[in-house]
Amino acid sequence: MNVSRRIAVVGAVAGSSVLMLAGPALAHVGVQPEGTAAKGGYAVVNFKVPNERDNASTIKLEVSFPADHPLASVQPEALPGWNIEVTKSKLDKPLTMHGKQINEAVTKVTWSGGKIAPGYFQKFPLSIGALPTDTDQLVFKAVQTYDNGDVSRWIEEQKKGAEEPENPAPVLALSAATADHHGGAAPASDDKKDDDMAGHDDKKTEAASDSKDNDNTARALGVVGIVVGVAGVAFGVLAGRRRDA
Repeated sequence: MNVSRRIAVVGAVAGSSVLMLAGPALAHVGVQPEGTAAKGGYAVVNFKVPNERDNASTIKLEVSFPADHPLASVQPEALPGWNIEVTKSKLDKPLTMHGKQINEAVTKVTWSGGKIAPGYFQKFPLSIGALPTDTDQLVFKAVQTYDNGDVSRWIEEQKKGAEEPENPAPVLALSAATADHHGGAAPASDDKKDDDMAGHDDKKTEAASDSKDNDNTARALGVVGIVVGVAGVAFGVLAGRRRDA
């Protein structure tokens, strides 16, 4: 085996080892929004659950919600093959939502009865809100149960400046609040649209006028150039005749 081939083999083995070591660390329950999760608004989020076992299937997922930032509205999406249980608890401090006082909030959502086979993952979607405005993230705690009795507890919070914990809790990052608090910019009113269209038309008119003026200027300069050229030729002829005389 030549030197270059040996280097290639060693590199491939090393790369495989890195992937094998990195695999388990990456295979944890996470949460991501569909689009953005803006402060003060509502969002659809997906809890992504990979199956970590080679010889067992995930049969249950429990997601606990942060008690320090309760969410009054939590609606799961129907998921074929899975039973969904939403658990609510009384709040120590009531929330105000759409002008109404809310005395309880969702503290846990449980999916069971389905199955995530080895080598597969499953997304568990929820519509949640209104998102808090006084924090940059929400930390959830997830418990994953397998059909062989194993349980993975994704409940460890990331500490600032520290390495990622072995069993990190899912963290939802919140973006800055938007104008309409629903994750998007507020639509322009009809009057605003009319003004914008009028301004656009004015700009088009000004552009057309400028183009027309430029054309007229170019034509005038062209005529002047022709006249100057003719005058130059005439002057040359007359000068020649005077020298001959």
